[in-house]
Amino acid sequence: MVDAITLEVARNRFAQIADEMGVVLRRTAYSPNIKERADCSAAVFVASGEMLAQAEHIPVHLGSMPASVAAVLARFGAEVEPDAQYAVNDPFAGGTHLNDLTLVRPVFHGESLIAWVANRAHHADVGGESPGSMPAHAVTVDQEGHRVAPTLAVRDGEWLPEFVEPFLAATRTPAERLGDLSAQLGANEAGARRVLDVVAEGGGRFAEVTTALLDYGERRMRAALAALPNGEYTFTDFMEFGSELLPIRVSITIVGDGLTADFAGSAGQIQGNINAVEAVTRSCLYYAVRVATDPTIPANGGCYRPLTLLAPEGSLVNANPPAAVAAGNVETSQRIADVLLGALAGAAPGRVPAAGQGTMNNILIGNDDFAYYETLAGGQGARPGGAGQSGIHTGMTNTKNTPIESLESHYPFRVLRYALRRGSGGAGRYPGGEGIERELEFQSAATLSLMGERRVLPPWGLAGGRPGARGEDWLIRKGSTPESLPGKVTVDVKPGDRLLVRTPGGGGWGA
Repeated sequence: MVDAITLEVARNRFAQIADEMGVVLRRTAYSPNIKERADCSAAVFVASGEMLAQAEHIPVHLGSMPASVAAVLARFGAEVEPDAQYAVNDPFAGGTHLNDLTLVRPVFHGESLIAWVANRAHHADVGGESPGSMPAHAVTVDQEGHRVAPTLAVRDGEWLPEFVEPFLAATRTPAERLGDLSAQLGANEAGARRVLDVVAEGGGRFAEVTTALLDYGERRMRAALAALPNGEYTFTDFMEFGSELLPIRVSITIVGDGLTADFAGSAGQIQGNINAVEAVTRSCLYYAVRVATDPTIPANGGCYRPLTLLAPEGSLVNANPPAAVAAGNVETSQRIADVLLGALAGAAPGRVPAAGQGTMNNILIGNDDFAYYETLAGGQGARPGGAGQSGIHTGMTNTKNTPIESLESHYPFRVLRYALRRGSGGAGRYPGGEGIERELEFQSAATLSLMGERRVLPPWGLAGGRPGARGEDWLIRKGSTPESLPGKVTVDVKPGDRLLVRTPGGGGWGA
């Protein structure tokens, strides 16, 4: 038996290791996307690959990272090397989309594998047919950039040429990529040292305590699910793709202390880049259930044991190769989370908020010399008892903004406007949060890609609340009138052209 105090100390100790890994990664990264926006995540795993602890980083990263560790285990098994690190970004072999490269490090105590540490970072460019590696026209994953199947990437602290050379050759920004890779390597080394510190201090109880911690997470989740009313709860929402509205449907069944989420009836995968792989959908399930139950439950693999996911193969929520998937990770994930929360509102009406902005408002700008990537904040959905927050990242993302000073010093454009979008939050007893307005002026020729949602259907309100405002994207050519852009587009821009993005507001709660 492991007593309650030991469990709580261990829970916080391992979460702190993941948090420290994130700090090391952000402080040593080269790109503004990681060092400023914190578009990265870190976690600790037991030897079997089950997640032991995570920092409160990015939900879509953290829920899917166990798939990366599992892919490394499946590929290398007993051949895993001490002091090695393994890389993967292949969405169909442990990854989510190509920009998110995961570096996985085994932790050995003597000759025994006792744990893993891993971190994931969004690289602003990994090749492909447009800067930023999210071309709006992509129909296959290979159009989006360089794929890395589970690969031995580091041995004895040195990058192996068979991994690093093709990775750097594919990108438009090799120096920045190498800097971010080195930051990822250092973060894992810091995590491994801290895990071994815990082993040295634990008096031989590492396996006992970690097993107890995972079991504790399971007990807490089962108790939280058992407190919800048994039943079936359904919800449908839509992805916007050109003139089409593609359904994502979920039926959540709660029986006793277990929960099943079935996405039967969702649209099939398409010739476009909004397909999501199963690991992304699983991340959304983990996130939504924690929102609707108790966020203080330890975020480890144990608490996810009572959850069952049924995602039809070949669908928008579980795509098969060689589907394009870049926006599936950043946009479809938001809609999957929305439908899960919409369904869970029936079981836990006092905990679930109205829809947030439901998009990450991805902006990618670049040429052969630079690659800029950012997701823009918007309105949070109002919640039972409180208004939604304004100008904040919501749902499956948890990043920051790029400060104007950093943006203008790194990239050839200026920020002309940056403000809250007044009146964009949905009305209600508790109003939704407001989106933002951001206007950029380009100072050099570049390629611009936008990936956004909620440009057609607004974020919904809940319990009688009104929807938030839809997003808008405007291109203002030098000397021309403003041109409305679709939510997903890749265009060329010239010096003097301007981009204005108005992000969605959150839905209101209550009449």
